[in-house]
Amino acid sequence: MTNIFDLKEKVYENYENRSKNVFFENEQFKTRIIGLKPGQMIPECDMKSFVIFYVLGGTVEITKNHETARLNEGQLLITEPAIISMKTEAGAKLLGIQISKITGVV
Repeated sequence: MTNIFDLKEKVYENYENRSKNVFFENEQFKTRIIGLKPGQMIPECDMKSFVIFYVLGGTVEITKNHETARLNEGQLLITEPAIISMKTEAGAKLLGIQISKITGVV
């Protein structure tokens, strides 16, 4: 059991250094912490993979293909490949999981 991560204690870098926020990655998926300071946003990104966003703290507005939803702490969004952006007024911390398409698996 070597892949146990304490998400409450996980420190994160700002958006410009987001590659440092990846804490596990293999061919099937990539996991990262996403930290947004009050008033911060992440611009549109054309995600080629399925994505799960889980809000660890705060509130965030996530826009998927020009449709916006507000997520609060404890809420989860699962999306197919899409154009995604996000912003927050008060700050937010999320877990993001990108999942590659796996064929032949049920």
